[in-house]
Amino acid sequence: MTEPLEKRLEKAMAELQAAQEAVARTERELRQASFAVLSSDRAVRATVGPQGELAGIEFLANKYRDMSPQELAASVLEAANAARLKMNRHVMKAMAPFTEPSSNVPELKGFELDWERIFGPEVLRDDDEDPTRDDRATPAWRDALGEDGED
Repeated sequence: MTEPLEKRLEKAMAELQAAQEAVARTERELRQASFAVLSSDRAVRATVGPQGELAGIEFLANKYRDMSPQELAASVLEAANAARLKMNRHVMKAMAPFTEPSSNVPELKGFELDWERIFGPEVLRDDDEDPTRDDRATPAWRDALGEDGED
């Protein structure tokens, strides 16, 4: 026996209202979000805001005094990029429930987002694949700095 159209419409409207409220809550939460990440050499902490914008840079323990300009720049970029990636993944996780189909109203399919197109391919890698998380490996840019002899 199929459900009357009126009842299905009522369910769909209730689900839509709940989804709108959930989106509003998620937007409020995301507007307040920020992430800070240390560079692998622990010389720099970069903080990004809710849209991935650079919100702060801290130079830790005066390590920058012994770094070449290229090394310092590389540390800043590493920390900022890692913080932005963390924010991007947070946005993906927060938005995931809205991309799934409704269990109560089959006509509400959710929406598709191309996260790779929005944030770049690195956002889809597992954390285990993230080269900035491997404390044992020296990042390639640090090897390059050491090999070309620039100070």
